[in-house]
Amino acid sequence: MNKIEAFGKWLGKYFTVIVIIWAAFNYLLPATSTWVVPNTSYLLGIILFGMGLTLKGEDFARIVKRPVPVILGTVAHYVIMPFIAWALCQIFQLSGATAVGVILVGSCPSGTSSSVMAYLAGGDVALDVSIETLSTLLAPLALPGLLLLYAGKYVTIPTQSLFISTIQIVLVPIILGVVIHSIFGKRIDTITRALPTVSQLAILLIIGAVVSANHDGLFTAATALVIPVVMLHNLSGYGLGFLFSKLIRLKDPQRKAITFEVGMQDSSLGATLAMKYFAPAAAIPSTIFSIWHNISGSILSSYWRGRTERKAGATAHQSSSTAPAGR
Repeated sequence: MNKIEAFGKWLGKYFTVIVIIWAAFNYLLPATSTWVVPNTSYLLGIILFGMGLTLKGEDFARIVKRPVPVILGTVAHYVIMPFIAWALCQIFQLSGATAVGVILVGSCPSGTSSSVMAYLAGGDVALDVSIETLSTLLAPLALPGLLLLYAGKYVTIPTQSLFISTIQIVLVPIILGVVIHSIFGKRIDTITRALPTVSQLAILLIIGAVVSANHDGLFTAATALVIPVVMLHNLSGYGLGFLFSKLIRLKDPQRKAITFEVGMQDSSLGATLAMKYFAPAAAIPSTIFSIWHNISGSILSSYWRGRTERKAGATAHQSSSTAPAGR
């Protein structure tokens, strides 16, 4: 188990670079991951089952004890990100599967990487996990409804099928994980230590599947605008999430948590649903988002951590310089 944990730490440290290399490898050799394409929903189920295994009663109790920032953060996520996705589709005149893919990733719950970024940035990880949990639990209702509202003019939205699939793919694995954790408690600690590694490997397999499925149309004029759209989508989410948290007068750690929770999406869910219910091309925005938000999140968390350390150093220096000299 120690070797698995060590491998997981190495994988996490270089995850963004590995994602880019793996995506390029699958583009050059698309047959590598074609077998994964029909199995992406199972991989996502594994990721969310792992999330359920790590949740404790206190995680849900936090939502009840401090509901206001959790609810406001979740509402901000589901208001800001889908609207930005729709607005960018209008500005860049996207249509068809590409527009649906952008709106789909914008309508997904918070990304699982957000809690890691919040931790690295010195944010309120407990608040981050609470918003991530609530937004994920609401996904079966929020996602089909938002798609119908914003993407209904591009394609027919199978709202009932999306609702049922989101319950099967998202809620059932999470609830099963929570139940098993409640029954076995600390006896499954050995398993939970390996979960980050399993989740990262599953995400890599999903990305490989999307790249393989879209090999012929990945770099075309129709998808050329997806990269800047995805980047603007993510960065606008950070900016508006941070502004919203300032408007409701949250403290610095809470502002960091909400910034990541608003701006980072569960792109694996977006890619899975895109390939299941729409065209393979609709999964491209989710794949690019998965790569990009890990890059932007790492940069932002490093900036915030550095700024906090500089402030702490300046405070310590000021305190030592104003302290009375010893005799």
